[in-house]
Amino acid sequence: MPIARHWPKAVLGSLMGLLLLPIFATLVYSLSSHWGATILPDGFSLNWYLQLWAEPRFLAALGRSLLVCGGSLLLTYLVVVPAAFVIFYRYPQLDKPMGLLILLPFAMPPVVASVGLLSLYAGGALPLVGTPWILLGCYFSLALPLLYRALANRLSRLALHDLMAAAQLLGASAPKAFWLVILPSLRKSLFSALFLSFSFLMGEFVFANLLVGTRFETLQIYLYNMRATSGHYTSALVISYFLITLLLTWLASRFNR
Repeated sequence: MPIARHWPKAVLGSLMGLLLLPIFATLVYSLSSHWGATILPDGFSLNWYLQLWAEPRFLAALGRSLLVCGGSLLLTYLVVVPAAFVIFYRYPQLDKPMGLLILLPFAMPPVVASVGLLSLYAGGALPLVGTPWILLGCYFSLALPLLYRALANRLSRLALHDLMAAAQLLGASAPKAFWLVILPSLRKSLFSALFLSFSFLMGEFVFANLLVGTRFETLQIYLYNMRATSGHYTSALVISYFLITLLLTWLASRFNR
């Protein structure tokens, strides 16, 4: 049946259209010079984007977001990748307890966690509130479940002991076998977790707003502070954020291939 054959494509196309419609409407609004009580805007202009990318405060907020997200992801990878390898190679019985522990960051709402962190680190020996260091710890806890689950799914299907035994039989030490044999086998899982974690952390708002606020203004805090300005300006900001994330994901996928 011709209709039955094209039905999945029609459903998928309709779903893609619904998802892209808000982005397209935001893009058109950010490019419009003025849009009042008319169906179409009065004209199109790049002035809002030129104004945005000439704003030092926006560039500083973007740099802070990239810095704190990149630093937290680097810390997460340095800790979780070796830990996941050791668990599946030496202590596979710990995988189930780890599967429960990694759910804790999502089981506790960020608002509740922020209140506890404020009481712990607002003063005392470690006054971290208002500094990017507390965001590194929070973002580490958010990225850890995503990375560990991606690695666990791959390591459980990998002949880990056979690969390590073969590498050591050929004269490689355990660290060298991990670096040259196991780590390349985990590349796709590492990159997929990187895409998901980066997009998630770039859009995080609750921890950044409650624990740091304007003392370390990230991109989401800047967007929140600019909500009372022109809607065209904030629309240009949203589209720029979307394009930055899309560009970084595309570059990472090209590097992965």
